Amino acid sequence: MYMDTGNVNGMEADGMEVRNCRGCGRLFSYIEGGSYLCPACQEELEEKFQVAKAYIRENKNASIHEVAEAADVSVKQIEKWVREERLAFADDSPVGIACEKCGAMIRSGRFCEACKASMANHFSELYEEPKKVEPVKKDVRDSARMRFLNKQS
Repeated sequence: MYMDTGNVNGMEADGMEVRNCRGCGRLFSYIEGGSYLCPACQEELEEKFQVAKAYIRENKNASIHEVAEAADVSVKQIEKWVREERLAFADDSPVGIACEKCGAMIRSGRFCEACKASMANHFSELYEEPKKVEPVKKDVRDSARMRFLNKQS
């Protein structure tokens, strides 16, 4: 039996999608909307997350680079966990990431409190019930008048 393994990403077999793991390259059954990592790599990443979390608790003033080095992950991965609100730094910590909207330094999440409030107000305005438009009342005299199309002066 011959099977072309050139590009297996997106290959479906019996309703299951088979993909290459972004971490190790092995094939695994991908569930739509799930992680692009195989279960083994997900477990390894979760262990590294726990190491990073413990390191932050023990070293409250550690830089993001120190945390990344201690957990053996990239700085981008630490930032991803912070944006997902899985990791948060103390208020007096020198570590922070930029708000995605205004660029202010924040300790956790994607947006600062001011931008969150602004977006919440904007969204609530969008979902307000539309104001009722009163129909325009036509003057009865206008509809009953006789009109001449080829009026010459």
